[in-house]
Amino acid sequence: VRALRQSALQSKQHIRNRIKLKPNRNRISFSTAASVLPPYHDDTPISTNKHFPRLFTPLHLNSSIGTLPNRILMGSMHTGLEGHSIPSLLLPFLNADVTHDDLSPMATYFEQRAKGGVGLMVTGGIAPNVAGWVGPFAAKLTTKYEVERHKEVTGRVHNVMVPSDGEKGGERARICMQILHAGRYAMHPLAVSASKTRAPISPFRAKELSLAEVHSTIHDFVHCAVLAKEAGYDGVEIMGSEGYLINQFLVRKTNQRNDDYGGEDFINRMRFAVDIVRQTRQAVGGDFILIFRLSMLDLVEDGSSWEEVKLLAQAVEDAGATIINTGIGWHEARIPTIATSVPRGSFAWVTKKMREENVVDVPLCATNRINAPSVGEWILDEDCADLVSMARPFLADPEIVNKSRMGKVEEINTCIACNQACLDHAFVGKTASCLVNPFSCHETEITMEEDSVPEEQRLNIGVVGSGPAGLAFATTAAKIGHKVTLYDKSEEIGGQFNMAKRIPGKEEFHETIRYFNWQVDQLVKDGRMTLKLGTEVSHEDMERDESLDRWIVATGVNPRTPSIPGIDHPKVLSYIDVLRNNAEVGKRVAIIGAGGIGFDVAEFLIHHTATDRTADDMNVNEWLRDWGVDATNERRGGLIQQGQNNSQHLNPSGRQIVMLQRKKGKLGKNLGKTTGWIHRSTLAKSQAVEMIGSVTYDKIDENGNLHISINKGGGTEGPKKEIKRVLEVDNIISCAGQVPMDELEKECGENDELGKKVYTIGGAYEALELDAKRAIDMGTRLALKIQDPAVVPGKHEFQSGTGPEEKLFGLLNRFMK
Repeated sequence: VRALRQSALQSKQHIRNRIKLKPNRNRISFSTAASVLPPYHDDTPISTNKHFPRLFTPLHLNSSIGTLPNRILMGSMHTGLEGHSIPSLLLPFLNADVTHDDLSPMATYFEQRAKGGVGLMVTGGIAPNVAGWVGPFAAKLTTKYEVERHKEVTGRVHNVMVPSDGEKGGERARICMQILHAGRYAMHPLAVSASKTRAPISPFRAKELSLAEVHSTIHDFVHCAVLAKEAGYDGVEIMGSEGYLINQFLVRKTNQRNDDYGGEDFINRMRFAVDIVRQTRQAVGGDFILIFRLSMLDLVEDGSSWEEVKLLAQAVEDAGATIINTGIGWHEARIPTIATSVPRGSFAWVTKKMREENVVDVPLCATNRINAPSVGEWILDEDCADLVSMARPFLADPEIVNKSRMGKVEEINTCIACNQACLDHAFVGKTASCLVNPFSCHETEITMEEDSVPEEQRLNIGVVGSGPAGLAFATTAAKIGHKVTLYDKSEEIGGQFNMAKRIPGKEEFHETIRYFNWQVDQLVKDGRMTLKLGTEVSHEDMERDESLDRWIVATGVNPRTPSIPGIDHPKVLSYIDVLRNNAEVGKRVAIIGAGGIGFDVAEFLIHHTATDRTADDMNVNEWLRDWGVDATNERRGGLIQQGQNNSQHLNPSGRQIVMLQRKKGKLGKNLGKTTGWIHRSTLAKSQAVEMIGSVTYDKIDENGNLHISINKGGGTEGPKKEIKRVLEVDNIISCAGQVPMDELEKECGENDELGKKVYTIGGAYEALELDAKRAIDMGTRLALKIQDPAVVPGKHEFQSGTGPEEKLFGLLNRFMK
């Protein structure tokens, strides 16, 4: 212990003096003027790539480690491919469909991204000990057995050469392993932290680490890094941000200790982080990349101050960090940081502030909502950072770097930051995927090769409907060799995505339609697909056309009309009337239904402007102001004081909305696990929406006013007494769910021969909100199997098996309830 403590001791004055020695150039604020910084200077000249020269400039780290081929880092993501540490004796009792007992899916996943041209990759978080598990029996690296499993991952990655504009013309692909100790964020009863506290996002109160346990935990981090090197990793990323254990030591509200690792003095509170970095560097040597993920903007009350962030940055550089990666926001923060409503590159200014003030010399990496090469190039060109981190964009398109290098940006399947198949899956122990790319994280389960279907098995297929399900099926089937005719009664493809892209905060949906348009155009040019827009297909048309071997019905959904007296009043509109047909809506509005569509309509009515916006139209400064972020990062935690943010822009429409639901409880309860709170907060901040549950719709009168009962049958006294209200409104908008548009399927079912050829997918198969994730996955998987004689109507839905991690999370949730 004495030796550990001796190696940890640093002169407080020495660290403070180093900060003072670094001049603050006091440049003009990034958010208000173009950068006046000179270009970043290192030993490598800017690349000659004519599309994105900054992105494809190699980065020389040092003589021991070498050079990265480009400035793109694939950031860490929890995918569920990292394996688990569930005892083998317990696995049979979980009755899982798949065991996840080897890391070959993880190896394939990273190998594909390496072939896609990324310079450096970071794995999902791996715990250094049992207490650090994110969830029960999560992935860890503590034993030689686990080392051997990881060797397949590193070996497969190292077999890939990544193109480079440097002298060599290419560099071996590199991969780092993230070491993550969850601390009080652990979703299990063994949670530990700097002090005995409970996180608002966890049901478990963390035990305080004793001084001996602090030293033991430091040793566990170091041991984990040594094992990672033995497994073949090129480095590690030490997770010091997002509110995990290291972050919990840094902040006084979660660190109430009074020993060498706590107290009022930040030098003590940062000692845990610095000890880990220093001792790790001493253990692994100089030829190993050591990334430190530094929380530069906590976004929680009483978080770190900017001076403390700089002190820590300087200290971890001194201790041996190779790269400092930017961390934004604790997981418990009530400000979104990666969701689709966050403008692109919203937090690059934070990394730039660190760079402008010349705090450190090691490369800095910018993160969060960098989903396009143009955004990354802009960040580097503005001298905000030395590298840019993209994480989820590699789920959406493993080839994003290669396509960017060649200037084929229209071919990129852009991440829309929806969280539906990645983060939402991670929080329930389910293997991640991607709404716009269902192959992601399932590369060993479902594969696609162009023209892979033998000639004798190729089919002529008609697809009715070009929404998400129809497009996914049609493009996949055409690529693997089938001849596809795609019909839609509309004059444009996209289906209900064309409504979604109009919702403020969902501007990224434009990108998915753009990508599908590109695919369809290419397939039509290649003679693989025939596109017939403005064409409505009837049952009779299907019976007459005997040239087609299969029919795919992807006609989507219709709004459900609730059974309310007076529902046919002219003041009543459906969500389609509003979002697609631009119906005029008054200032006083009642919305029936508080699911995803109801929230989208409310958002549209409050924030939609005269014209539809794209992702590039979003204003970062306005967004930061509206969410109360201190764009100077001068206030502790980076939050504007209560009442300082200007809220006049939060309801530009001037509308007043009443949102209603029949169910008891919180409105929007079943929205996305990681994004639902954002939708609720956005409407709450507008001060324009009243939310009422436990509603019975009595009638709509002759004036178009809505009569409701709240807590009907609840008596005349008490907090749940029955209340009658008349909502005097200009319009009532029905968002009361959907029904499948399955008339074609039913009509065809009456003809035995035709019925055998008709497969219904997407919303027409089952109407569950507007579930594009399920629709695209279903369409893709069916397309890959449609030629199989065993695949018949009614038995044509295919899904991934349930893993043991998901089973465990389900058991844990039941236990907590």
